[in-house]
Amino acid sequence: MTDLILHHYPQSPFAEKARLMLGFKGLSWHSVMIPPVMPKPDLTALTGGYRRTPVLQIGADIYCDTALIARRLEQEKAAPALFPEGQEAAAAGLAQLADQVLFQHAVAINFQPQGLAERFAGMPEQVIKAFVADRQKLFSGGSASRLETDVALSQWPALLSRLELQLERDGDFLLGEHPSVADFAHYHALWFVASNRAVAAALDPYPAVRAWMQRVADFGHGSHTQMSGEQAIAVARDSAPAALPADAIASPGGFETGQAVTVSAVDYGTDEVAGTLLFEGAEEIIIAREDERAGLVHVHFPRFGFRIRAA
Repeated sequence: MTDLILHHYPQSPFAEKARLMLGFKGLSWHSVMIPPVMPKPDLTALTGGYRRTPVLQIGADIYCDTALIARRLEQEKAAPALFPEGQEAAAAGLAQLADQVLFQHAVAINFQPQGLAERFAGMPEQVIKAFVADRQKLFSGGSASRLETDVALSQWPALLSRLELQLERDGDFLLGEHPSVADFAHYHALWFVASNRAVAAALDPYPAVRAWMQRVADFGHGSHTQMSGEQAIAVARDSAPAALPADAIASPGGFETGQAVTVSAVDYGTDEVAGTLLFEGAEEIIIAREDERAGLVHVHFPRFGFRIRAA
C-alpha cells in the first residue's frame, strides 16, 4: 500500500505546514490523529521513539520532520514544485530559517501569560499541567533554548517588516509569483500566532503579510479520510519497505551500512531511535527497525538537524 498517511493533531503548527503542502500538491491522504503529549504508543511503534509531530507514513516507510516530508512529497508529485528549479537552495534555506528562528519567536509570543490563558481556556488544570510538563521534557537535553518573551516581542518587528517589504515588492509569494516550501514554513509559524486571539494582533501592522497568509491558506489541506492508529500500524505490518535511493554518499561520520546506530534530533525532542543503518544521502538518513506490532519498517530522517551515533 502506497497511500499517504499523516500522523498529526489539529493544533500542531508543523502539522499545519504538512497539511498545506499536501493541499498545494493536490494529494489525497489518510489522517491519523495522535495525542499532543506523550505517551503516543501507536506513533512510536512506527518511529521507534521519535515523538515530534507530524510524521508521514507510506506503507512501511516512516518519514520524520517536515523538512524531509516536503522532499518526499516532491518525489510523490513533482508539480507544483515545493523546490522550484533554480531556487532550490533559496527555498530550503528560507524554510530552515522559518522553521527555527521564526517558529521560536511565534512560540515565545504564544506562551506569554495572556496567550497561554487563551490556549488553555476551559481546560482542566490537570490537562494544562500535563501539557506543560510534556513540553518541558520535549525541550530538555537538546540545543534549542527558550526565547524569552520580551526578546521575541522586541525582535518581532524586524522579522515581520522584512517579510512585509519582500511581499510588497516581489510578487505574491516569498520567491516571486509561485509558492515554495519557504512559504509553508513561514506560514505555519505565523498561523500559530494568528490562531490565538490573545496575541493575533501582533500581525495587524503587516497587511501584505496577512494577505499572503490568506493566499497560502487558500491551498487547503487536500482530500483526506480518517484512519485509526491501529489501521496505520496494520498497513506498515502488511507492507514491504520501498527500495533504497540510489544517491548514497560516503558517510561523513565513517558509519557503515548494516551498522547498529541511533539517530536523534539535535535541537529538541532528542529521543534516540535505534536501528540498522541502511542509507546516507546528502539530505536523508534511513535506518531499519523491527517492531512487534508494525513489523519491519524503514525510518527516514533529514540529515540537517539530526545526528547519528554508534549504538
